[in-house]
Amino acid sequence: MQARPRLSSDEPGSLDLPGVAPSRQKRSREMTLALLRTGADMLRTRSLAELSIETLCTEVGVTVGAFYSRFASKEAYFNALMALAARDGEQRLGEIRRPSPATNLDKLCPIIVSGIVAWMRRHEGVLRAALQHDDTRPDKWTPFKALAKATTERATPLLLPAMGKGHAAARTRAIAFGLQVVLGTLVNAILNDPGPLSLRSKEMETRLADCLLLLLQAEAA
Repeated sequence: MQARPRLSSDEPGSLDLPGVAPSRQKRSREMTLALLRTGADMLRTRSLAELSIETLCTEVGVTVGAFYSRFASKEAYFNALMALAARDGEQRLGEIRRPSPATNLDKLCPIIVSGIVAWMRRHEGVLRAALQHDDTRPDKWTPFKALAKATTERATPLLLPAMGKGHAAARTRAIAFGLQVVLGTLVNAILNDPGPLSLRSKEMETRLADCLLLLLQAEAA
């Protein structure tokens, strides 16, 4: 079963997204939520250009008019999907905690990498569409660039103490580069899937955690 955006129609504020017409009625919020969830699922197997509003509405069981009463355009709809993915990423970053002050790098690296991979798997279709859309609209990838920066900022104070004392600037740089390697590899897997490992592979997650660990251990040594 594919993971779905973490939204609830019982929480009106959860649908407070750019380009989404506000609604106080639960039934209307449920329809908006269904359109967002179904569209995110459809983007796993097709590009944004291939995503037909008519097909989306048929899948959800609503009229095209109902879609446009909630979203001003297909672009506005996609903006909402990206905002939803970015919001989920920010929430996940806020949930990252160091289990204990004594936790070492070989425990921390899998925790951080697994969180990044889980987010990308959940929003795989939207992320791929944003990357492909970036060719003509460079601004569309900006929220995710900001999220990548926030990931580094969040992970650094967790990883740095586990690398030992001293050389803070060099070690901070190593953490940033290590996370760039992780994120770059995952983005390539989403966009090109060159193999041998795919985004869905558990081995991808394990090897990336090992890669980050080795980079940080080398710097710490």
